[in-house]
Amino acid sequence: MSAVFRAERAVSPSDGSVAWVVIDRDYDLHTEGCAFLGGLRGRGRSVNTERLYAGRVALFLSWSARDGVDWRKVHLGQMVRFKHWLVTTPLPSRRRAGRGVERFRSPGTADAIVGTVCEFFRFCAQHELVDPQVVARLYEPRYLRFLPPGFEAGEADEFRTVRSRVLKFAVPEAPFEFIEPDQIETLTQATSNPRDRFLVALVGMTGMRIGEALGLYREDMHFLASSRVLGCPVAGPHVHVRRREDNPNGALAKSRFHRWIPVPEQAATLYADYVHERGCRLAAGDQSPMVFVNLYRPPLGEPVSYQNVKEMFDRLSRSVGFAARPHLLRHTAATTWLRQGSARDTVQHLLGHVSPASMQPYLHPDEGDLRCAVEQGAEWARRTR
Repeated sequence: MSAVFRAERAVSPSDGSVAWVVIDRDYDLHTEGCAFLGGLRGRGRSVNTERLYAGRVALFLSWSARDGVDWRKVHLGQMVRFKHWLVTTPLPSRRRAGRGVERFRSPGTADAIVGTVCEFFRFCAQHELVDPQVVARLYEPRYLRFLPPGFEAGEADEFRTVRSRVLKFAVPEAPFEFIEPDQIETLTQATSNPRDRFLVALVGMTGMRIGEALGLYREDMHFLASSRVLGCPVAGPHVHVRRREDNPNGALAKSRFHRWIPVPEQAATLYADYVHERGCRLAAGDQSPMVFVNLYRPPLGEPVSYQNVKEMFDRLSRSVGFAARPHLLRHTAATTWLRQGSARDTVQHLLGHVSPASMQPYLHPDEGDLRCAVEQGAEWARRTR
């Protein structure tokens, strides 16, 4: 299906700020779609979330136009057709996938798209851009018998009844993928320069999101035994993670809340090696306050981009023979902390999760955990006979 609407990145000519918009084939803005994205910005959602939601709304609007559906008056049957279309329509082919190989959206991806579209309708109804009855058709009341972790039901259980989407895919919550800690060491050793070595090790040690790492400033790196001279009361080596909206490489910390993460002494050594290499290559021309900058390709001294990191991890994956992505390192850090007995709220803080429910996918017992539980149960049964 050729796109009738599409998501586009818009850069302000006055201050250079980035926003995402939905446009049609004539480059006219879709009023309601752009208003929805503006609402996301107003609530402090990240530019990456805005980009993702823009694409999903544009996809739904394109489907509606091609299928002859008036999206402002959509009914449940039409949304069922859209839901079915999402998983049965082949995606554009990729050359690496091989000629003639069809790719389809997974139910999980389709469910996320439907969820965004429903959120779009809720926004439009709230601002009187569509009839509220459209939204009423897509949601139904649901009583929560079992509360999610961290959910407050209220003193009289007044919050146990929530509005739930009618259209959902039955998608089991799969545990996050991760690699073993020794594989992170293999990745670190496979890097070809001090900057990449420090980046891989830092993400593996701290569990940072890659956007948080690329958004670090040199002033955030507190690797002294005491940082009081810097005005920081935190003792020991640590890194501060702050959300900054105007990073020149577009890097953005997902969480709006500042946090600090302790780091082992090894991080200070790797950072010192990187700073020495940076000084040798950039010399007096090093003006960037950011930690990770281009040293080996132009534009020298400019902040490292997401694309640079993706290419680097692709090279590492080919070199070590297993899949490696920055988020796998984050999952490995969380899994390792939990296996070592760290409290869930401690790991939650280190990862920067606001809700305890976000920790659930990390709680995946491995083969050793399952065997240990069964053997301990058998031993207890023998002792109590």
